[in-house]
Amino acid sequence: MAIESHLETLERKHGALEKEISDALLSPASDDLKISDMKRRKLMLKEQIVKLKAAVTHH
Repeated sequence: MAIESHLETLERKHGALEKEISDALLSPASDDLKISDMKRRKLMLKEQIVKLKAAVTHH
């Protein structure tokens, strides 16, 4: 189903961002603005994932 495929893609992106954030936090030369932007994007992905999962379970 297309929704499940889209959900998998979002979850992969979310995981990749989580790893990127972790790596950036370990770096002494990390850019706080960039990290904040990545965290915001990660949260937006998480919200989309939650909405899609809710849509899939209600159908």
